[in-house]
Amino acid sequence: MKFVDQAIQVVNQSRRHWLMPSSLQLRLTAGITVALAVGLGGVAIWISWTMQQLLVATHIQNVKYITDRFPQDVALYHEMLPLEEAVQRAISQAETEVIHNSSSLMIWVTHPDGEIIARSQSLNQAPQSFQDMLMSLSEMPIEPQVYRISDEGTLPMRYLLLHSSPLAIENGSIGRFYLAQDITEKQKMLITAIRQVSFATIVAILLLTIVIAIYIRRSLQPLRRMSQFAETISINELSQAHLDLKSAPYEVQELAQMLDKMLSRLARSWEEHRQFVSNVSHELRTPLAVISGYLQSLLRRSGSLSSSQKEALEIAAAETDRTVRLLQDLLELARADGGYLPLRLETIVLNDLIKEIVGMGEKFSDRAIHIEAEQSPIYVKTDRDRLTQVLVNLIDNAVKYSDSDELIIVKLAQTEKQATIQVLDRGCGIPLQQQARIFERFYRVDEARARSTGGVGLGLAIVKSLVEGMGGQVTVASKLGQGSTFTITLPVK
Repeated sequence: MKFVDQAIQVVNQSRRHWLMPSSLQLRLTAGITVALAVGLGGVAIWISWTMQQLLVATHIQNVKYITDRFPQDVALYHEMLPLEEAVQRAISQAETEVIHNSSSLMIWVTHPDGEIIARSQSLNQAPQSFQDMLMSLSEMPIEPQVYRISDEGTLPMRYLLLHSSPLAIENGSIGRFYLAQDITEKQKMLITAIRQVSFATIVAILLLTIVIAIYIRRSLQPLRRMSQFAETISINELSQAHLDLKSAPYEVQELAQMLDKMLSRLARSWEEHRQFVSNVSHELRTPLAVISGYLQSLLRRSGSLSSSQKEALEIAAAETDRTVRLLQDLLELARADGGYLPLRLETIVLNDLIKEIVGMGEKFSDRAIHIEAEQSPIYVKTDRDRLTQVLVNLIDNAVKYSDSDELIIVKLAQTEKQATIQVLDRGCGIPLQQQARIFERFYRVDEARARSTGGVGLGLAIVKSLVEGMGGQVTVASKLGQGSTFTITLPVK
């Protein structure tokens, strides 16, 4: 159950982490999306430009056809009619023969002095403001060009293809020929088509981005499984750990195989380390116990010794006892790591055990320890001696790391499924960033304080191993200057 909860927590973390700038999934998705935007956007721009050029080219051909034909028509009609009537007849002929709608074609001809000789019917029908605007464009390009024209909002926007050229017949120059082709409707249709292409491009990019993000997420699933596997694996599961990614790409399978081999090497190294600590602790404990016995014997017969000799023997005996306790702790941890920690589980009344331990703690520490417990007995199935060792360790820490006038409190409570034991002190407290590490072996929050109290950093590690071996959990909550609370939860019978 604990493994499943850890796996769910890792999955939730991975869902949040993929939005981080350093996420591989985000980087791949963003990179491909940018490439798609550049590619599809470039294609859309090229299509829009090509459509615009095709539209303009079609009308330019029409304008050139009229421009080339017009002087010939004027010369032909001038043989039978006066010049102005011949020009007007040629304009009318251009309006009727042009392929496009005559209402979109406006033509006028001027004398060299600028006076208008003739104009098309469509120009006469145009609003006066629009005519004035056209007449004001005295300098028109020789080659046809598209202009966007409006009368400051009083007239609708128009798109015109403008062209002018000298008008000459056999008798000489007549003046200047002007032509304005109104392509507003087709230009608006083109703009609408361009907007539709742009919208379709944006929608395509968004849909492709979603599809690519899903595909990349699925492609990275094997790596995510490896991360979850590495996050949830514990030191006791190294030898049985195996990651199966048969459906993953070859490169990921190769990485998974290397991870399995590394875990196997770690398992062997950890087993060798545990065995070494266990053997050394076992082999050194006996001779040190013998040395301690001889030192205690000498101290009992210290009448003939000088004060300096007696002091030296006391220091040697104290250090020997400390080393023996350290070896005993190491041996306990080695047994717990190897699963060889002997536990004699029995049903006990937790209230009675707490009273016994607190009474013993008050006697040997000369400190006030208060019990807050329910009146009804709480039954748990546990190892009485191991639980005693745990509580003595926690109470001893509370005594060491709090002032002598501060009260130590032991709380006992029960819920439907578990019993809770809390040891509270009002000592110096533990910094938040160090609370997660205090159950590690040989870790000490304050090195100077630990040396003065004789600790080596194994007590809480043993507490954690013993409590978890009995099916419980131990946690800590602390604030600097306000004290610490160690909480033990055990399943009730």
